[in-house]
Amino acid sequence: MEEVRKTKVLRKLLESKEILVIPGAFNALSAVLIEQAGFEAVYISGAGVASHFIGYPDIGLTTMTEVLENARNIVNVTTIPAICDIDTGFGNAINVMRTIKEFESAGVAGVQIEDQVMPKKCGHVEGKLLIPKEEMVQKIKAGVDTRRDNNFILVVRTDAIAVSGLEDALERANAYQEAGADVIFIEAPRTIEEMRKITKTIKAPLLANMVEGGAKTPLLPAKELKEMGYKIAIYPASTWMASIKAIQEVLTVLKEDGTTGRFASRMVSFHDMFEIVGRSKYLELEKKYSL
Repeated sequence: MEEVRKTKVLRKLLESKEILVIPGAFNALSAVLIEQAGFEAVYISGAGVASHFIGYPDIGLTTMTEVLENARNIVNVTTIPAICDIDTGFGNAINVMRTIKEFESAGVAGVQIEDQVMPKKCGHVEGKLLIPKEEMVQKIKAGVDTRRDNNFILVVRTDAIAVSGLEDALERANAYQEAGADVIFIEAPRTIEEMRKITKTIKAPLLANMVEGGAKTPLLPAKELKEMGYKIAIYPASTWMASIKAIQEVLTVLKEDGTTGRFASRMVSFHDMFEIVGRSKYLELEKKYSL
């Protein structure tokens, strides 16, 4: 599927009546598994990339080129559209221009940018700081002016609830929509009542961030989120958290038993391990082009 086609697919999904449920990927393999499971899009988690790609927490230590390399790998092995978390855009409005250009060229169908200062923090932790609303508006306008394909989606996130309250978050969201945001992402509403106020106040397509295990926002089924008025529900950490748990458990078994036999039924087969990433296809290509 061509790059422009993926952007059109994502735009069409946003315009449909259904809520778009998007799991988070942290590398190419997890993105392949998301597509094989039948999901229509993939969300490239900034926190997941920080953890799996460079082994650091989500505190703004990843560089644009590291996130870009991971995104390009994901795009190359999947056919569904990808939305990539680009944190703050890696700088000011001029940095955003280069960031948008690079990620659009890499084939992602959209990006998510937020209004924290650099270095940023995970959306569900304390100690966040925001740039002025006016500065974020200019960064959004720079992104809109830079994209070559109008179907390329700009998801704009505000972390204002934790810093300056819900009313400021709503004010910022309206300003961001006016500046050209395609999707509004108000991070970390703390109650269902706050979520309902967001959906009643903001008329743009809205994104809900569903994070399991101690996050600030209530974890709700997609059907309920749709009825509430959300258009996208991302699950950015689900595959990441599950993979960590599985690795910890198999390592515990190996340490205790000196073998992984007790865990074998919970592992894919040797054949499937390679077939998931298309080994048979490449064997056929090898035969085709062999002398």
